[in-house]
Amino acid sequence: MQKKDHITRRLAVNAMLAAMCAVLACLAVSTNNFKVTFESFPVLVGALIGGPVSGMLIGGVGTFIYQMLKFGFTITTPLWILPYVVSGGITGWYAAGKGFNLTQWQTSFIVVVNELCITLLNTLAIYVDSHIYGYYYPAIIAGMIGVRLAVCVIKALVFSAVLPVLTSRVKKFVV
Repeated sequence: MQKKDHITRRLAVNAMLAAMCAVLACLAVSTNNFKVTFESFPVLVGALIGGPVSGMLIGGVGTFIYQMLKFGFTITTPLWILPYVVSGGITGWYAAGKGFNLTQWQTSFIVVVNELCITLLNTLAIYVDSHIYGYYYPAIIAGMIGVRLAVCVIKALVFSAVLPVLTSRVKKFVV
């Protein structure tokens, strides 16, 4: 019975985190060429406590829900989902490799890697999407990369400060 209880808790937490991912994506601050979102935060939490499968599922399901609600399914939908699936996998793999007991430095390192990965893959998605749908301008990609990277670093620092405390509390519920 104990094993089933653990699985049920894990599924419930993953579902809540995927829902949070979708809601945080909807609450993003957006302009025509720029978006600040915190949708990667629940992906990080899930990956840091549940490993790569949890991280990938949370990122994939949460971002898929957001994409369907906001844009519907398009040819580039998988490109917009991919960054969060990849980051959940990388973060979860790293956390599992460290026995889910990361130091503050290790947490900061993987969060920075995660946010850089998302930023670079989203930039690729913008590039491909803009060519397919005919809104490509060099300024969309090159002109905003500095600002996008700055936001990436700021988010990584904030997330790194909050995640160790939050993940330790969520782990107590799940494990």
